[in-house]
Amino acid sequence: MVNSLNPHSRVWKEWVREHSSRLYVYARQRSHSRQDAEDIIQDALIRLWGYQEERGFVAPDLPLAYSVLRFVAMDHAKKVGRKKRKEEAVIYLHDQEDYWLDTNAEDDEEALLLRQAVEKLGGKLREVVTLKIWGGLTFSQIADALTISPNTAASRYRYALEQLERQLETLKQERLG
Repeated sequence: MVNSLNPHSRVWKEWVREHSSRLYVYARQRSHSRQDAEDIIQDALIRLWGYQEERGFVAPDLPLAYSVLRFVAMDHAKKVGRKKRKEEAVIYLHDQEDYWLDTNAEDDEEALLLRQAVEKLGGKLREVVTLKIWGGLTFSQIADALTISPNTAASRYRYALEQLERQLETLKQERLG
Protein backbone atom coordinates (compact mmCIF):
# COMPACT_ATOMS: atom_id res chain seq x y z
CA MET A 1 0.00 0.00 0.00
CA VAL A 2 1.39 3.38 -0.97
CA ASN A 3 1.66 5.78 1.95
CA SER A 4 0.71 9.19 0.65
CA LEU A 5 -0.35 12.22 2.63
CA ASN A 6 -3.89 13.32 2.10
CA PRO A 7 -4.12 16.92 0.84
CA HIS A 8 -5.46 18.17 4.18
CA SER A 9 -2.44 16.79 6.04
CA ARG A 10 -0.09 18.44 3.59
CA VAL A 11 -1.78 21.85 4.07
CA TRP A 12 -1.63 21.45 7.86
CA LYS A 13 2.04 20.41 7.79
CA GLU A 14 2.88 23.50 5.77
CA TRP A 15 0.85 25.69 8.12
CA VAL A 16 2.57 24.23 11.19
CA ARG A 17 5.99 24.62 9.57
CA GLU A 18 5.23 28.27 8.76
CA HIS A 19 3.79 29.25 12.16
CA SER A 20 5.38 26.86 14.68
CA SER A 21 8.05 29.28 15.91
CA ARG A 22 5.46 32.01 16.52
CA LEU A 23 3.21 29.59 18.37
CA TYR A 24 6.15 28.37 20.42
CA VAL A 25 7.10 31.90 21.51
CA TYR A 26 3.55 32.50 22.68
CA ALA A 27 3.24 29.12 24.42
CA ARG A 28 6.64 29.58 26.05
CA GLN A 29 5.61 32.95 27.40
CA ARG A 30 2.60 31.31 29.07
CA SER A 31 4.37 28.25 30.49
CA HIS A 32 7.06 27.27 32.95
CA SER A 33 9.28 25.17 30.70
CA ARG A 34 10.04 24.24 27.14
CA GLN A 35 8.38 20.87 27.63
CA ASP A 36 5.18 22.50 28.90
CA ALA A 37 5.17 24.85 25.92
CA GLU A 38 5.54 21.92 23.52
CA ASP A 39 2.72 20.04 25.29
CA ILE A 40 0.50 23.12 25.11
CA ILE A 41 1.16 23.51 21.38
CA GLN A 42 0.45 19.83 20.74
CA ASP A 43 -2.85 19.97 22.67
CA ALA A 44 -3.85 23.17 20.86
CA LEU A 45 -3.12 21.66 17.45
CA ILE A 46 -5.23 18.63 18.29
CA ARG A 47 -8.12 20.88 19.32
CA LEU A 48 -7.69 23.00 16.20
CA TRP A 49 -7.80 19.90 14.00
CA GLY A 50 -11.07 18.89 15.65
CA TYR A 51 -12.55 22.34 15.11
CA GLN A 52 -11.55 22.29 11.48
CA GLU A 53 -13.60 19.22 10.56
CA GLU A 54 -16.61 21.43 9.93
CA ARG A 55 -14.39 23.78 7.92
CA GLY A 56 -13.14 21.11 5.54
CA PHE A 57 -9.82 20.68 7.39
CA VAL A 58 -8.30 23.86 6.05
CA ALA A 59 -5.53 25.31 8.18
CA PRO A 60 -6.80 27.73 10.85
CA ASP A 61 -6.32 31.47 10.80
CA LEU A 62 -3.75 32.76 13.29
CA PRO A 63 -6.15 34.58 15.65
CA LEU A 64 -8.10 31.34 16.14
CA ALA A 65 -4.86 29.42 16.70
CA TYR A 66 -3.64 31.92 19.31
CA SER A 67 -7.02 31.92 21.00
CA VAL A 68 -7.08 28.13 21.28
CA LEU A 69 -3.44 28.15 22.41
CA ARG A 70 -4.31 30.70 25.08
CA PHE A 71 -7.17 28.60 26.47
CA VAL A 72 -5.08 25.42 26.39
CA ALA A 73 -2.32 27.26 28.26
CA MET A 74 -4.81 28.47 30.87
CA ASP A 75 -6.12 24.92 31.31
CA HIS A 76 -2.56 23.68 31.62
CA ALA A 77 -1.79 26.35 34.23
CA LYS A 78 -4.81 25.26 36.27
CA LYS A 79 -3.63 21.64 36.15
CA VAL A 80 -0.16 22.68 37.21
CA GLY A 81 -1.62 24.76 40.03
CA ARG A 82 -3.66 21.84 41.31
CA LYS A 83 -0.68 19.52 41.09
CA LYS A 84 1.46 22.09 42.87
CA ARG A 85 -0.99 22.36 45.75
CA LYS A 86 -1.23 18.57 46.02
CA GLU A 87 2.54 18.19 46.12
CA GLU A 88 2.76 21.18 48.50
CA ALA A 89 6.04 22.78 47.55
CA VAL A 90 6.94 22.35 43.92
CA ILE A 91 8.63 25.48 42.61
CA TYR A 92 8.89 26.11 38.91
CA LEU A 93 11.54 28.55 37.79
CA HIS A 94 12.08 29.84 34.30
CA ASP A 95 15.11 28.27 32.71
CA GLN A 96 17.65 31.10 32.51
CA GLU A 97 19.20 29.41 29.48
CA ASP A 98 15.93 29.68 27.56
CA TYR A 99 16.19 32.69 25.26
CA TRP A 100 12.65 32.79 23.95
CA LEU A 101 13.03 36.15 22.29
CA ASP A 102 15.77 35.12 19.91
CA THR A 103 17.55 31.78 19.94
CA ASN A 104 20.58 33.38 18.24
CA ALA A 105 21.01 35.98 20.99
CA GLU A 106 22.17 33.78 23.86
CA ASP A 107 25.34 35.79 24.42
CA ASP A 108 23.95 39.19 23.48
CA GLU A 109 23.80 41.41 26.57
CA GLU A 110 21.26 43.77 25.02
CA ALA A 111 18.98 40.86 24.12
CA LEU A 112 19.21 39.67 27.72
CA LEU A 113 18.28 43.14 28.98
CA LEU A 114 15.34 43.26 26.57
CA ARG A 115 14.21 39.80 27.66
CA GLN A 116 14.34 40.85 31.31
CA ALA A 117 12.42 44.04 30.57
CA VAL A 118 9.70 42.13 28.69
CA GLU A 119 9.44 39.62 31.55
CA LYS A 120 8.82 42.51 33.98
CA LEU A 121 5.74 43.62 32.03
CA GLY A 122 2.36 42.61 33.37
CA GLY A 123 0.88 39.48 31.83
CA LYS A 124 -1.67 41.28 29.65
CA LEU A 125 0.92 43.71 28.28
CA ARG A 126 3.53 40.98 27.74
CA GLU A 127 0.93 38.89 25.91
CA VAL A 128 0.08 41.68 23.45
CA VAL A 129 3.76 42.50 22.83
CA THR A 130 4.50 38.83 22.16
CA LEU A 131 1.60 38.46 19.74
CA LYS A 132 2.38 41.75 17.95
CA ILE A 133 6.15 41.54 17.62
CA TRP A 134 6.97 37.83 17.64
CA GLY A 135 3.58 36.53 16.55
CA GLY A 136 3.26 38.98 13.69
CA LEU A 137 -0.44 39.66 14.32
CA THR A 138 -2.36 42.85 13.67
CA PHE A 139 -4.25 44.54 16.50
CA SER A 140 -7.47 43.19 15.03
CA GLN A 141 -6.09 39.65 15.04
CA ILE A 142 -4.77 40.09 18.58
CA ALA A 143 -8.22 41.30 19.62
CA ASP A 144 -9.79 38.19 18.10
CA ALA A 145 -7.28 35.89 19.80
CA LEU A 146 -7.64 37.50 23.23
CA THR A 147 -11.34 38.37 22.95
CA ILE A 148 -10.71 42.07 23.55
CA SER A 149 -11.34 45.11 21.36
CA PRO A 150 -8.70 46.19 18.81
CA ASN A 151 -8.43 49.52 20.66
CA THR A 152 -7.65 47.69 23.91
CA ALA A 153 -5.00 45.63 22.12
CA ALA A 154 -3.44 48.79 20.65
CA SER A 155 -3.47 50.65 23.96
CA ARG A 156 -1.92 47.69 25.81
CA TYR A 157 0.79 47.55 23.17
CA ARG A 158 1.43 51.29 23.39
CA TYR A 159 1.53 51.16 27.19
CA ALA A 160 3.90 48.17 27.10
CA LEU A 161 6.26 49.99 24.73
CA GLU A 162 6.24 53.02 27.03
CA GLN A 163 7.11 50.82 30.01
CA LEU A 164 9.85 49.05 28.06
CA GLU A 165 11.30 52.37 26.95
CA ARG A 166 11.41 53.62 30.56
CA GLN A 167 12.94 50.37 31.82
CA LEU A 168 15.60 50.29 29.13
CA GLU A 169 16.41 53.99 29.62
CA THR A 170 16.88 53.36 33.36
CA LEU A 171 19.14 50.39 32.64
CA LYS A 172 21.10 52.44 30.12
CA GLN A 173 21.61 55.23 32.68
CA GLU A 174 22.78 52.70 35.27
CA ARG A 175 25.26 51.17 32.80
CA LEU A 176 26.70 54.55 31.89
CA GLY A 177 27.04 55.35 35.57
